[in-house]
Amino acid sequence: MSNNFYPVSSTVFSNPFAQNTEFPADLPPKYYHDYFGYVLDFVRKRYAHVLNEDESRFLNQYDGLSEDAQCLFIRFSNRSKSFFRVNSLSYSEISDLPAVLNELLENDFIESLCDSHQNRQDEIIDLFTKPELLVITKMLGPDIMPSKNIRKPDLVRWLVYEYEFSKLCEIICQTEPVFKVSFEAEVMLMKFLFFGNRNADMTEFVIRDLGHVRFQSFDEQHLSIQFESRKDVDDTLMVSLMKETFDDIKTVLPPEEIFDWFMNWQSGSGTGLSIKAIPSFNSFILRVSAWLERKKMLSQALTIYQLTNDAPARERRVRLLYNLGEIDEALALCEEIAENPQNADERYFSQDFYEKISNKKKRVVKRTTQALKAADAIEVPVMYRYQVELGAIHYYREQGYQAFFSENEPWRALFGLLFWDIIYDTNVKTIHNPLQRIPSDFFLPDFYFKRSAQLTERLRLANSKEVMEDIVRETYAEKYGVTNVLVPWYEGAVEKVLTLISLLSPEQIHSIMIEIALNLRENTRGFPDLLVWNENEYAFIEIKSPTDHLSSRQLHWQHFFAEHQVQSRIVRVNWIKPDVDYSSNSATTGK
Repeated sequence: MSNNFYPVSSTVFSNPFAQNTEFPADLPPKYYHDYFGYVLDFVRKRYAHVLNEDESRFLNQYDGLSEDAQCLFIRFSNRSKSFFRVNSLSYSEISDLPAVLNELLENDFIESLCDSHQNRQDEIIDLFTKPELLVITKMLGPDIMPSKNIRKPDLVRWLVYEYEFSKLCEIICQTEPVFKVSFEAEVMLMKFLFFGNRNADMTEFVIRDLGHVRFQSFDEQHLSIQFESRKDVDDTLMVSLMKETFDDIKTVLPPEEIFDWFMNWQSGSGTGLSIKAIPSFNSFILRVSAWLERKKMLSQALTIYQLTNDAPARERRVRLLYNLGEIDEALALCEEIAENPQNADERYFSQDFYEKISNKKKRVVKRTTQALKAADAIEVPVMYRYQVELGAIHYYREQGYQAFFSENEPWRALFGLLFWDIIYDTNVKTIHNPLQRIPSDFFLPDFYFKRSAQLTERLRLANSKEVMEDIVRETYAEKYGVTNVLVPWYEGAVEKVLTLISLLSPEQIHSIMIEIALNLRENTRGFPDLLVWNENEYAFIEIKSPTDHLSSRQLHWQHFFAEHQVQSRIVRVNWIKPDVDYSSNSATTGK
């Protein structure tokens, strides 16, 4: 096929779905070119040692393109689909689109639709509307034309079944040019090396420059590389792509095939993974196992759960062993969990379930249920049944207390403000790009161990309420609006934090902050719902409506607070009807 590109106008179909040419206000027309160039330069400087020949060649060939050709290639690469119709292209910042397309074609940055694309025929056919596919069908000249009322998915299936892909290609190419963007793997790798994951994308630059998000500022020369070796890169990327594949195939394949697919991969490519890829691999294990369990594939789920000890794998294994009749194994694993629980869920589960098995009880009153039943109750109008915390706040204010909804937010904010510079310390080597929202070890056990000396020193200096208040106020003022997953920015947020400091002793706060640091994933949750106080006393209140349950994390914090003499309790809510006099402490009838 000739590389000479023919004019966009010489096509059969009209252009009703032209590509959106708008670019964000307040950004230059080729803003995306600057972003992509920055990413490539970033990768060149920091990851040249892990790039293979194809990736290095891509960088060199990209540099040889004209600016407009680079822009169009970036436009294609940022699209969700790999194939595109020329008639749908319209980018105002690119002056001579046919010439630029020719340049990309001649330099192999795009390729014409051809027979080798057969494994992606559904994606190609989906580019066209149903009326356009009916025109293509007519051009194929079938003896029997499908009804005009046929659904598009059925029409696509009919075309694929009735005609060879080569014939469909031939007819499609007669209607208008269709191209596929090249270097998909190379572009994906460049973005992966920059962001360190498959979740973030180039829109991070846009939201930063439009002022929607303010990122923590870093000296780029102090940023560390995230991947030391090519194996780190390949293994971490492979697990990420396998997760995406699982999300796609679990809706179309039966559970038996999903299990075989996972085990075949795990026994081959999934063994001997880089340490860098292990956390992601463990989360993948939990995702697949939980899905198989929901599909009633108990033995298969157990097999996969056994590949990791990350919570909640051990708990699920105990339950599955018990359901499969392996009582002794379930008991032994309960004992193992009890000796070294990873979190509150494991701690209370191992105690409750061990009692259930060993005493051969069909029902055991869990420790969370026991704590809830033993709690005092207050009476709140039933009008608050869908806003139980708000109803409780009104109740306590009626009793002369000040009160606000606390739960996790002020504790998280206190941690974030007190340790902001330690969290984002580039010397810890967990900050890898300038758009990073959290350090790469934020939810890993390493977070505490890498910073334990700094955290301890900060708490030694913050030895009074006054010092802690100063740190919180100064950090809040200095960092206001900068993204931090722990710190909210709204009027009144810092006042909640300062209230915590005013009511608790420095020693109590220090203990809670260390407990949070030991496991940020688990211990930034489960705090009591409300803080109530007056001139003489305070209490953190976990509010529960008649249908609520107490979680293990919530019970953990109740016990932790009691151990450190922090006033906290669980309170149940009983609903009262509107005709009950709510002005007194007891429920008395009104009129």
